[in-house]
Amino acid sequence: MAAPDESVVHGSKASPLAKPSELPALDKLLRDSAPLVAAHGHTLLAREARALLDASRARAVAGSLPRTELDALPQALAAQVQARLTPSMRAVINLTGTVIHTNLGRALLADAALQQVLALMAAPNNLEFDLDTGRRGDRDDLIEGLLCELTGAEAATVVNNNAAAVLLGIAALARGREAIVSRGELVEIGGAFRMPDVMSAAGATLVEVGTTNRTHPRDYEQAISPRTGVIVKVHTSNYAVQGFTAAVDEATLAPIAHAAGLPLMTDLGSGALVDLAAYGLPAEPLPQAMLAAGCDVVTFSGDKLLGGPQAGLIVGTREAVGRIRKFPMKRALRLSKLPFAALEATLRLYLRPERLVQDLPTLRLLTRPQAQIAALAAQLLPELAAAVAPRFTVETVALQSQIGSGSLPVERLPSAGLAFSAVDGRGRTLEALATSLRGLPRPVIGRLHEHRLLLDLRCLEDPALLTAQLAALREALA
Repeated sequence: MAAPDESVVHGSKASPLAKPSELPALDKLLRDSAPLVAAHGHTLLAREARALLDASRARAVAGSLPRTELDALPQALAAQVQARLTPSMRAVINLTGTVIHTNLGRALLADAALQQVLALMAAPNNLEFDLDTGRRGDRDDLIEGLLCELTGAEAATVVNNNAAAVLLGIAALARGREAIVSRGELVEIGGAFRMPDVMSAAGATLVEVGTTNRTHPRDYEQAISPRTGVIVKVHTSNYAVQGFTAAVDEATLAPIAHAAGLPLMTDLGSGALVDLAAYGLPAEPLPQAMLAAGCDVVTFSGDKLLGGPQAGLIVGTREAVGRIRKFPMKRALRLSKLPFAALEATLRLYLRPERLVQDLPTLRLLTRPQAQIAALAAQLLPELAAAVAPRFTVETVALQSQIGSGSLPVERLPSAGLAFSAVDGRGRTLEALATSLRGLPRPVIGRLHEHRLLLDLRCLEDPALLTAQLAALREALA
């Protein structure tokens, strides 16, 4: 009698490759996966099982499906379903050295903001309901008083990001008219969204004054005409012009604008609400100072130095902000309830400035002492070195972090971390390590620089998030 692994016809060993006819029917695979069907429902399981069988059949026809995979189809289906249900947006470990990283979600929300979001999103809330009168309310009323208290503004409103705040402000104040801007301030806000494009989208005609490196008060005065609707200042937060330069500050420009009956609008972008110099950080212009200097409208971001959710905050005089709030475009750009809840909770943290370093993650990470970060690097070195040996060597290094998201582009924060070098000296080997780190259950994002992979530890507050994944890293590198 032929052995089980031999063909009865020719006495040769059976092929290790499966034939299309050997694949189970869809209903059999679903019966074999009954617990999955019970957990996730028939619709999802049938769709994924059909896709798995189709892919397996194509491999069988091509002669590339091992017979051993037939018995593992239920397990393969389970893995496929799990992958299908895994969110595309995932938490990562930011070891790039950029604290407010645009591509990694910018500012981290404070615990108070997270709790507020959970509480208000899981139940009906008074987003547009006045609890005192029992009538319809305005969502701006929930946050306007707080913003005015923190900035000294007469009025305030919020929209979904700062680009929207700039767009709305210019549209409300100068649609069909001219907006004057210094040529040296025609910035690209981000994602190729440039100030001239914003002007065009807002329906205003851009009038450039001065030169790239020097603009004087007389340049603004000579550009004002009966068609002028607003004078705009833009804080150049994502680059610096150095050398033979001149610019007109808001305190000088405000009397020029007001003498002509024009509003002065300034875009600060980064959105610091406290004096960063008091925390040992480079100073950033504050909305409070801009308003005191005579600005009628100040716009800034919620998810940068302010440390909250994505939002565009608009503060200023009652007349100018009133025009902005009444402009039809406002409804299309308004902030939804989820970031609104997070923003209010974040702003309330500023009522207790003595606790900001403890309560606001962005400020806590920016002010983290280099000695503390270096100690963490030394602590992690042995485990990381063992995990990547023998293909890589690891050493502790002094690094320079940056704030990020266009905030203080030339300033650096002394930091520390780990530097990985490939034993074979090849760049592709380092790229493979970076890929393996990004492929971990909680992806680790570093940066490649000068033939080394650098992990800046400034933003790693819980080292267990990294060390718990070292076994998976070893397996990926094996």
